[in-house]
Amino acid sequence: MSTDSSNPGTNQSWGGRFSEPTDAFVARFTASVGFDQRLALQDIQGSIAHATMLARVGVLTDVERDAIVDGLAEIRGEIERGEFAWSVPLEDVHMNIEARLTEKIGITGKKLHTGRSRNDQVATDIRLYLRDAIDGIDGELRRLREGLIELAVREADTIMPGFTHLQTAQPVTFGHHLLAWQEMLARDHERLRDCRGRVNVLPLGAAALAGTTYPIDRHVTAELLGFARPAENSLDAVSDRDFAIEFTGFASLLLMHLSRMSEELVLWTSAQFDFIDLPDRFCTGSSIMPQKKNPDVPELVRGKTGRVYGHLMGLLTLMKSQPLAYNKDNQEDKEPLFDSVDTVRDCLKAFADMVPAIEAKADNMAEAARKGFSTATDLADYLVRRGVAFRDAHEIVGQSVAYGLAQGKDLSEMTLDELRQFSATIEADVFEVLTLEGSVAARNHIGGTAPDQVRAAAQRARDALARLEQPT
Repeated sequence: MSTDSSNPGTNQSWGGRFSEPTDAFVARFTASVGFDQRLALQDIQGSIAHATMLARVGVLTDVERDAIVDGLAEIRGEIERGEFAWSVPLEDVHMNIEARLTEKIGITGKKLHTGRSRNDQVATDIRLYLRDAIDGIDGELRRLREGLIELAVREADTIMPGFTHLQTAQPVTFGHHLLAWQEMLARDHERLRDCRGRVNVLPLGAAALAGTTYPIDRHVTAELLGFARPAENSLDAVSDRDFAIEFTGFASLLLMHLSRMSEELVLWTSAQFDFIDLPDRFCTGSSIMPQKKNPDVPELVRGKTGRVYGHLMGLLTLMKSQPLAYNKDNQEDKEPLFDSVDTVRDCLKAFADMVPAIEAKADNMAEAARKGFSTATDLADYLVRRGVAFRDAHEIVGQSVAYGLAQGKDLSEMTLDELRQFSATIEADVFEVLTLEGSVAARNHIGGTAPDQVRAAAQRARDALARLEQPT
């Protein structure tokens, strides 16, 4: 344990004012190194940039800078190899690394903290970490969207029932349905990119809360770390966690969309629907029922949505009563953020791997679409085109459906004479619109379910993704 020589048991980074050591339980209770060591590489990255800037403005000599940078590089290697010894009495990732640096290079290591505080240091580390995490998530989200688009093209002609209230409504194509998922994810992608822009602001240089008297150049530090700009206000810079809340907001919306997709996948793989098949590698069996093939991946994604919602509410509640500037409460921001990142990344990876492997059971889908009078609206539209007022057409089709229910016949299975008993305007060409193929083909406009429109929409989505530049 590193101690102040006059007060054994106190942390040397702040122990000078204290007359007795911190209680052992309190030391463990307030320490964050158990989880914030995840920020170690970002902490070293920020420290190297800080030391480089201090040398440029003359606060450190070039020799001191080089010793610090070389020492930090060695520590980074120790961490990456799993050789670094983390210490709870040193409280957090920052003091663990600084203490090790001082141990390696002597008093020069203590000069690294000139012109900064752990308050702006941790805010910088979290932003660096989250920026990296967003870039990784961006790649997985792109991969999932590409897989959906390609599957939609493959299934552009596959007809399935479209539902409202989970009741058969109208025929749609499976490709059209998949592109609806893609639209959800496209909005999520925009939100992620927007969030990244607000993450990419440099807090370092705000020090504890008021800035520093040293002649620092925050624009240099921002450039070295790839930030768009330094934060404008030192009080806000150290206390702001909006970016973490915004990310968990994005994560909650994304997981809500993945959960909706999961629900449909679970339904579609059931014996009652039997619309699709998922490869065995994404499913598990039952310990007692040998016939079972459980869609565990979508079920688990659906379940993980709740934990991300909880993290969003937790972070909002964490921040709601905090006065400016930094408070110890903010130590609680990391675990929900870390878990949200892990959960989002893993769920996206699972879906990006699974979606292209979905196998549609086209015959079962088409058979289901023939049930439930899914072309009833097409018959109403047919009547309207022949001069019947829509409300009258609605009534005529309703009578036809009632007749079909009584006779056990779909509209397309009725004879012309059976249909004409409800309206003399019906002619033999009615069967062109009562087929599933005729129904979906008739909706041939942008946003419609016609196969040609599905292929065109897929190409537009593919082009939009190609224009979406990688984050810088």
